Amino acid sequence: MAGIIERYDIPEQLFWLRGSRSGPPVEYDARTRLWNVYGYPEMHEIFGDPATFSSDTMRVVPKEMLPDSEEFSLRGFITQIDPPEHGKLRKLVSSAFTRKVVADLEPRIAELTGELLDAARDRGRLELVTDLAYPLPVIVIAELLGVPSSDRGLFKQWADGLFQRDTDVSLAKSEAEQKEDMQATLKPWREMTLYLGAHAAERRRQPRADLLTRLVEAEVDGERLPDDQVVNFAMILLLAGHITTTMLLGNTVLCLDAFPEQQDKARADRATIPAVIEESLRFLTPFAALGRSTTREVELGGATIPADHMVMIWLGAANRDPRQFPNPDVFDPGRDPNPHLAFGRGIHFCLGAPLARLEGRVALNILLDRFDLLRTDPDDPVSFMPTPTMTGVRRLPLR
Repeated sequence: MAGIIERYDIPEQLFWLRGSRSGPPVEYDARTRLWNVYGYPEMHEIFGDPATFSSDTMRVVPKEMLPDSEEFSLRGFITQIDPPEHGKLRKLVSSAFTRKVVADLEPRIAELTGELLDAARDRGRLELVTDLAYPLPVIVIAELLGVPSSDRGLFKQWADGLFQRDTDVSLAKSEAEQKEDMQATLKPWREMTLYLGAHAAERRRQPRADLLTRLVEAEVDGERLPDDQVVNFAMILLLAGHITTTMLLGNTVLCLDAFPEQQDKARADRATIPAVIEESLRFLTPFAALGRSTTREVELGGATIPADHMVMIWLGAANRDPRQFPNPDVFDPGRDPNPHLAFGRGIHFCLGAPLARLEGRVALNILLDRFDLLRTDPDDPVSFMPTPTMTGVRRLPLR
């Protein structure tokens, strides 16, 4: 494990990558006023009990930490909604992400991968994130939604503004820090809202055969979705629909670079690539932490968590819990079963998981076809995203 840390200069805040942690599976951090959950079985309990562990984390965030802007609304943000509303909204989006819809994208994903790698070859270098891992999923999701994929520079700007920040999650920040955080979040949020709102309004006037039109025309209990719900739905699809795959693809190539014997095996037997991707999701979990809020006092992992407290669940740590995964710090695509929690579990299981897995499998196969060896460049080091709750590279130059 030390090898991978030294090889890539992994940031200290990604503690789950730095060997086994000591300490209880659930503990309170007085500095941040958060409960942290690190254990696999404890996380299973959380995912299985959405009534106690609510996804609506805003309800326990102090009012002074929330923006008073009317433009900041989380209505329709499916990751922040509890049953029964969650089930109704999820049903709507599921109709757009059917297995058939995802499977039918395979030829387009292969075509785009080829085009993006051709363009990189013409430039004479390959920086995996900029040249492939970012544009590929963005173009796919933009085409599905029906927004111009040529605007992907804007999408990256917004995603970076919301996610590529090195601030700790804490409920105990000073007023100045709160204000700074708010301003940094509100600008990209406002711009995305206006952008997607304009596209949604245009679909009301002129429907098309795209996902945005389906959202605009969708009905829940006989009523159309309000504009802010349509926009927030589209926003999460655009953001989560590409960020996960960007990290997944970069992380998987990183694993194959760090463990060349596994790259040889995958190259020799392409049927093992789905297992390589699953182990990459466990080993370098992209969205490494999620928030929940307690609706009642609850016992968990030997601790008593009071009602109305914020709980951070560290998926990256749970995916390395030795109680569930023997030799957790070993990258082993042969793990069977491999019940990692990278896409969550239960009612909030990631809707885009089938698409992320498909994009990863197609792109990885084509990379192995095109390159005799996927190797990082020691003269041009890999750099990780600074966000403490995400595991992903922002630069991955390949030789």
